[in-house]
Amino acid sequence: MMNNLFSIFDPSTNLFNLSINWISTLIGLMFIPYSFWLIPNRHFILWNFISNKLHNEFKNLLGPNSLKGSTFIFISLFFFILFNNFLGLFPYIFTSTSHLNISLSLSLTLWLSFMIYGWVNNTQHMFIHMIPQGTPTILMPFMVLIETISNIIRPMTLAVRLTANMIAGHLLLTLLSSTGINMPNYLVMILILVQILLLILESAVAMIQSYVITILSTLYSSEIN
Repeated sequence: MMNNLFSIFDPSTNLFNLSINWISTLIGLMFIPYSFWLIPNRHFILWNFISNKLHNEFKNLLGPNSLKGSTFIFISLFFFILFNNFLGLFPYIFTSTSHLNISLSLSLTLWLSFMIYGWVNNTQHMFIHMIPQGTPTILMPFMVLIETISNIIRPMTLAVRLTANMIAGHLLLTLLSSTGINMPNYLVMILILVQILLLILESAVAMIQSYVITILSTLYSSEIN
């Protein structure tokens, strides 16, 4: 029995009290298809289909001035978040994306790399981006302040969005599963049906959140060119 409701997000285990549950973050590497065979399997075809669709979409968002191979970073980010979100839906598998340690590390690293690259290589463009075209002179200092604050909080908003969505669904499933102990059989069947529907919803949320985080990161990257 868990000590409290949030103990399901505890990364520590009973083995020497070490946080070895973070190893589950690397399980997604096992799902990367290998192209050793002459005839590709369905897994490899599906992987290529999704990768090509994402590549075309990210290429349009980044524009013609983007560096070659830049879409590979965002495709890898999408699959990394997607696999970790999905793995957290299985029993006894730790959800690493429900912790700010992972989500903030990803978003902060991307944001810092975008900011450093933009200010070093496109300094004038970064200054111009702070003041929208047609802004009155009297409002320019306020617009610079607003744009600066919005840029600074971007990694936190990305991290909190992913973490909050993962925590909310898991907490709801845990609450429902702990209420069916002393219920009649017909209510238990209804509760199981509700949990199945919630699990389908959580699967959709796992895909949507990985896509949203990747799209927003791509948009932030397109602003520095």
